[in-house]
Amino acid sequence: VQLQAYGGGLVQAGGSLRLSCVTSGRTFSTYVMGWFRQAPGKEREFVAAISGSGGSTYYADSVKGRFTISRDGAKNTVYLQMNSLKSEDTAVYYCAADRATLVTIKERLYDYWGQGTLVTVSS
Repeated sequence: VQLQAYGGGLVQAGGSLRLSCVTSGRTFSTYVMGWFRQAPGKEREFVAAISGSGGSTYYADSVKGRFTISRDGAKNTVYLQMNSLKSEDTAVYYCAADRATLVTIKERLYDYWGQGTLVTVSS
């Protein structure tokens, strides 16, 4: 399974970006998908996750109400819509896939990782 994340860039505070993560393989619909991020000098942290069916979503408190995770099975793609961006959202964002059924926010349980895409929010 290969994951390719893209959509990062430079945006002003208060602006929006949508990240996409395209996944190869025929079992995309069975994977839990997650987004994580790593800010400069900090450890990687959980951002959002979505179940295989798309029926369950989870968010870090820091992004709740501003970010939305979704998935399109026909395109093997998971999205992260980011609104009302803040300077503290600046980070490299990674998508990840988990073969398990239950959604998890634990980084170590994800099996596959994309290469990351940089989001820079200017204040």
